[in-house]
Amino acid sequence: QVQLVESGGGSVQTGGSLRLSCAASGFRFENYNMGWFRQSPGKEREFVAEINWSGYSTYYADSVKGRFTVSRDNDKRMVSLQMGSLEPEDSAVYYCVRGPRRFTPRTRGGFDPSGWDSWGQGTQVTVST
Repeated sequence: QVQLVESGGGSVQTGGSLRLSCAASGFRFENYNMGWFRQSPGKEREFVAEINWSGYSTYYADSVKGRFTVSRDNDKRMVSLQMGSLEPEDSAVYYCVRGPRRFTPRTRGGFDPSGWDSWGQGTQVTVST
């Protein structure tokens, strides 16, 4: 079955950096868009970033654009999120998600959580002042 396992979360001070990784298994990784969402207490899940199946196209929430970079290694079946210039508002549980499959009408998972069909268990990121 589909498994998405995040790692790399932790605590960091404002302005610091973290790199999240997600190991995927149970499906043909190279055929799917992948992404990241986050959720902080009392808030809805929020889109963070998406990368298409080939890695050539990336999309970001306005709140992280210029600070975060999503990448993937199809040979290693990994997707990563490099986070920089972190702010306390970035504190959340970060989820790795699987999006649309290649060769289907939908080309993006998008901002709505319903556009993503598989979720990891999440990894906590805490940014302190």
